[in-house]
Parts: sequence; structure tokens; C-alpha cells
Amino acid sequence: MAAIIFSPKIPTTNHIRFPFSQTNFWPRRFGPRCCAQNPHQPHLQTRQKGRSFSLKECAISVALAVGLITGVPALDWSANANAATSPALPDLSVLISGPPIKDPGALLRYALPINNKAIREVQKPLEDITDSLKVAGVKALDSVERNVRQASRTLKQGKTLIISGLAESKKDHGVELLDKLEAGMDELQRIVEDRNRDAVAPKQKELLQYVGSVEEDMVDGFPYEVPEEYRSMPLLKGRATVEMKVKVKDNPNLDECVFRIVLDGYNAPVTAGNFVDLVERHFYDGMEIQRADGFVVQTGDPEGPAEGFIDPSTEKTRTIPLEIMVEGENAPVYGATLEVSLSNCLVVILFIVTHMR
Repeated sequence: MAAIIFSPKIPTTNHIRFPFSQTNFWPRRFGPRCCAQNPHQPHLQTRQKGRSFSLKECAISVALAVGLITGVPALDWSANANAATSPALPDLSVLISGPPIKDPGALLRYALPINNKAIREVQKPLEDITDSLKVAGVKALDSVERNVRQASRTLKQGKTLIISGLAESKKDHGVELLDKLEAGMDELQRIVEDRNRDAVAPKQKELLQYVGSVEEDMVDGFPYEVPEEYRSMPLLKGRATVEMKVKVKDNPNLDECVFRIVLDGYNAPVTAGNFVDLVERHFYDGMEIQRADGFVVQTGDPEGPAEGFIDPSTEKTRTIPLEIMVEGENAPVYGATLEVSLSNCLVVILFIVTHMR
């Protein structure tokens, strides 16, 4: 069996724990990929703009991002909550320019709908430690030391601006995290001075979790209005964490594994909401993985003639619009393809496997 957990932390009204799919799985090599689907139970409109996808076409594409991390800060979700009028989703909340980001934790941090330059300038050198550690041996520590000094200096200089960006209801928690972050940077500096390379990555991970939690504390409400034609659909306004237990087929060395998946409703509320709704309905329970070819892991096509989920309110196959958050936009693009490089957009949803065991 698998379990799905929705844990609260950002704009939250619901905290839910669900049983999830018991699924057969062909062990294959996994490659990085992202995709989406979404939650709740309001009446569903079948009217869509542009191109829509049935669940068969838009089945779960599980992104096993290259750097699997063992955990992320607690995340939450607001199911079908009322949208707030502010803040608007800023450019900084979309993936930063440069080489593709493959670390799932970094993807989630950069995808938060915040516009606080000071905290991003603290985050960047801490993220860069990952690249610094690619250098062999203790030589890497010279670059790591520069990263740490830059992050520490930036935090001291920008702390007031960071605090001013915290949501009022979360300010005390955010300040507490900043104090822990500042102390942790001093500890990392000592680790580097002691030339203890093995201790760098765990401490970096801890500090970035503090950074991510501070950034979550800057989110105050949902940052944009979902188009009217999609508001009656299940919506995820925030984030949800899913734990999916998968039974492994024909592998004597592995009977089952658990995927921890983060659904990002900030960047794809319709897609993420639809997936959570189907999980609540146990749609995926017992369903086999239908594709695992080294490029993507995919399921969502039930047995029988139906090509996806038949919505009982309409007695028709539920379809959802293509939903893409494009760099520089304040809200997702719906129902249209884009003549741009995929590097310029957030994939439908940050449907990221952050942990596998």
C-alpha cells in the first residue's frame, strides 16, 4: 500500500492523510522528468479553451529528479480556497536563468511565489556549494568557503529586508529560522576551516531547508486568480506532499519502494488539484505502472474502455487544460502550446520526487 500525506505549512486550510495506490511496477532506470495533476471535489466544467488532455494523455509523469533529497520542509495546501489578491507572482518566483536546475529542493525553493531579492541572494551561494563540491578532494573547500562567506555577509546585510518580506502571521517563526540560519552558517564556516569535506553537504542541506522555510513564510495567500472557466475544477492552492508506495514486479532484490512527491499548486493549481482529487477517490489504487522506459514513469489509464477518470457529476471523461508557468508571467498559461524552449518554463507542475526509499 502507499500513503499520501498532505502536510501544512504555507497558506493552509487542510491537513489530510490518505491511503494511496498499491501499484505494480517494472523496475527500470529512471530519468529526470516533471509533470502534474490536482485535488478536491467541486463540480467540474467540461468546457475548455484550446487543447485539453484526457487523463490517459496527461497521466502521472513522475519526475525522478537527479538529486533525490531525503526531505523538504513541511508543505501545505489550501484545497479550493479563495484566491488572495496579492502578492502577484514575480519573475523571481520562476526558475532563475542559467543552466537547468536538477536538484528537486532547489526547484521547489525557486518556484515559490515570492519577490524578496535579499533572501534569494542568501540562497544562491548556498545552492552553489553543490557545484563547488564537484571539485575533487579538499580543493573544493576553497570554493565552498567563498560561497559561505558570501551567503553569511549577504544575510547580515539584508536581514532587515528579509524580515520585512515575511508574512505578518508568520514573522515570529521566520525570525527564529533566520537566527538558526545565521548560527548554522557559522558552524559551516568552522567545518570548512577544519577541512572536513564530508560534513559540508549535510550542513548545506540543513541551511537550505532553513532558507526554504523562510521563503515559505513569505507566502501570504494565493498569488493570482485561476481563470473563471477552471474555478469549478478541483484546485490545489499551495503545496501537498504525496507518499506513494509502489510494489515492485519481478525483482528478487526489491519488493516495494516509496516515492515522496511534492505537488506544486502555486504553479499549476488545476493540474495539481486534479491529481489530489483522484487520489482522494482512490483512482490510482492497484493500478499498474504503464510506462517506465528510462525517460518517464507513467500511469493513469484504468482497465476497461474508459480513457481516464469518468467524473460521476458529468458521466464523462474528465479533462484538464495544459497548464504551464512561463518565466516572467504572473500566472500560468492555459490551453495553449508555446513556441519557446522548455528551459523558459516551469513544467506543468513541479511534480517532484524528493525522496525514494
